[in-house]
Amino acid sequence: MFLQPVEIWEMIRMIGTARIVMPKAMVRLSAGRVRFSMSEQALCFLAGANSIFTGEKLLTTPNNDFDADQLMFKTLGLIPKPPSFSEDDSESENCEKVASASH
Repeated sequence: MFLQPVEIWEMIRMIGTARIVMPKAMVRLSAGRVRFSMSEQALCFLAGANSIFTGEKLLTTPNNDFDADQLMFKTLGLIPKPPSFSEDDSESENCEKVASASH
């Protein structure tokens, strides 16, 4: 089965709905955003997206170039959040719980 591409206004509505229904969720733009211009991606951020997946390729789908993403962040005045690997990070706690449960 082949999924049809989502048009920008459908994407914006989905992001806005996700933000309202799940206000604490990370709403990420990922594979397929190469189809959207910088201004269209800006609308996605305004609708409530707060994260992107970056890298040359996502599984089998081409992704935006890292430098293009950096330029977009600079142009839009967005500041990327640095990765968090602290001890109090809940994700690292969950990993430790899983690791200790398997022993």
